[in-house]
Amino acid sequence: MKRSVLLGLFVTASMMASTSFAAGDLCEVNLQTIANSKSQIQAPEIQARVEASVQQAKAQQALGTKEGTEKCISETTQTIQEIKNANKDGKSS
Repeated sequence: MKRSVLLGLFVTASMMASTSFAAGDLCEVNLQTIANSKSQIQAPEIQARVEASVQQAKAQQALGTKEGTEKCISETTQTIQEIKNANKDGKSS
């Protein structure tokens, strides 16, 4: 009985930790995607917004909390979408 309780706790802890690491990875992947896309941005106003967004996302990520990670993911996802829209509209060409 004790072994199965310990095993259950271990499995639960592992699943919770892996979710948090996965979210942290998504934040980092998004930041890297933005870094890779910066050379495609020509419009100075978009460059400034992207840079401000990256700084804000990194600050959230540095908190090391679930909420901070979620805000980082949200911020970077919006920024990636803005870059894609600017490239699609030809604003940064």
